[in-house]
Amino acid sequence: MRLNLVGRWIGIAGAGAVALVLIGVAAWTLALSWRPTDKYVFQGVDVSEEQGAVEWWTVKGGGANFAYLRATSGSAGRDQRFEKNWADVEKTGMRRGAIHRYSLCNLAVDQANNFNTTVPKDEGALPAAVELDFTGDCTARPEQAVVVDELRKFLTMVEAHTGKPVLLRITSRFDAQYKVTQGIVRPVWAIGNFFPPDYAARPWRMWQASDMRRIDGVDGPVHWDVVRP
Repeated sequence: MRLNLVGRWIGIAGAGAVALVLIGVAAWTLALSWRPTDKYVFQGVDVSEEQGAVEWWTVKGGGANFAYLRATSGSAGRDQRFEKNWADVEKTGMRRGAIHRYSLCNLAVDQANNFNTTVPKDEGALPAAVELDFTGDCTARPEQAVVVDELRKFLTMVEAHTGKPVLLRITSRFDAQYKVTQGIVRPVWAIGNFFPPDYAARPWRMWQASDMRRIDGVDGPVHWDVVRP
């Protein structure tokens, strides 16, 4: 009798474990395909050379209205796929914008020159974006006043080239240390999976809503972004 009872509990526990696994798999599958509601009319992607070749017509067919493309990093880095992506996105009729990954280890003037000599002038392009986060290739941590002052120099030069205010694509940890969105008045591109973030000093203009979405036309996960209505 006791053995039968033990066996029954083992069977129940096993069934519960299987159910939890199935629930986890279903949740993960949903997360990979999730996108914000259609309340956000303009939705799109941002990519770099890390995604490899992108089938932009397929991406557009999957619901992307725009694409941001990493162009440069620091004072000398250039994305190997930027030029092709820039041309291919235009062919689809999607809006396009360029991203610079900022480095605390390089002077702002050198970084702005790198961006301005890589990204063509295009009045129809979306505002450029500067990506602000701590990276493994730079351990420098300047004082807050120095960082903000250097960023202002970068923005002045890039905006003179593009003719539009630059988006601050900033992580919560970077903003917490340097108070950039408090010290520099520019549109904010905030980052946070699934839930709209509120860490910036002002409401975000763009939101990276997922860094794991899978869509046809891109090999591997892609950043999915939305514009505030």
